[in-house]
Amino acid sequence: MVDALFADDRLAGLYDLIDDDRNDLLAYLGIVDELGAASVVDVGCGTGTFACLLASRGKRVVAVDPAAASLTVARRKPGAGDVVWVHGDATAVGPVEADLVTMTGNVAQVFTSDASWATTLSAARTALGPDGWLVFETRDAAREAWTSWNRAATYRELSLPDGDHVTTWVELTAVELPLVSFRHVFRFEARREVLTSDSTLRFRTADELVTSLDAAGFEVREIRDAPDRPGLELVVLAQPR
Repeated sequence: MVDALFADDRLAGLYDLIDDDRNDLLAYLGIVDELGAASVVDVGCGTGTFACLLASRGKRVVAVDPAAASLTVARRKPGAGDVVWVHGDATAVGPVEADLVTMTGNVAQVFTSDASWATTLSAARTALGPDGWLVFETRDAAREAWTSWNRAATYRELSLPDGDHVTTWVELTAVELPLVSFRHVFRFEARREVLTSDSTLRFRTADELVTSLDAAGFEVREIRDAPDRPGLELVVLAQPR
């Protein structure tokens, strides 16, 4: 099941307003340049911000996501015509011989079962060329990011293009490590309507990541600190063996 925030047409259209600070993508653009990648597969591309940024820089981009509503938003963005959009999970991409496969944001943590994570890693390996790279990030569970996932810390008021106003916040619903669940709440003032989107993330340790990548045929080359969130997240760089 895809979270309503990405799968519901009414909420997917709000995503870029809610998550309007995408400085995290600058680090990934830097990694693309660092690795000399000319072709990129963006797994869990969402509303396509990163994919369109890559295309604007002349990269060949395949962007895949299971949420049709998010892809509809993505296809409307400037530069979207230069991206190959795929509706599905990572297995829908196939052997495209990419230089780089990315999973930005929380994407790597939405695979809560060992089986779904293994399937995604296997699909990423299939999509890569022999010298390609897999790069993704994951939150460090030791920093307990979920302690700030509450209304007081996340409350926002947004004005929509249609004149409506939305108030939104996050509520923590369960902490059963390695799983953490939370709910996005959206209150549309003019419509007097409340919509919610429930999410669960899995927090894997560095050792767990290395083990799972090894089982999928990857060798971890580096685990570095996320430059935009120092001390809070890990960025994993791996290559097929």
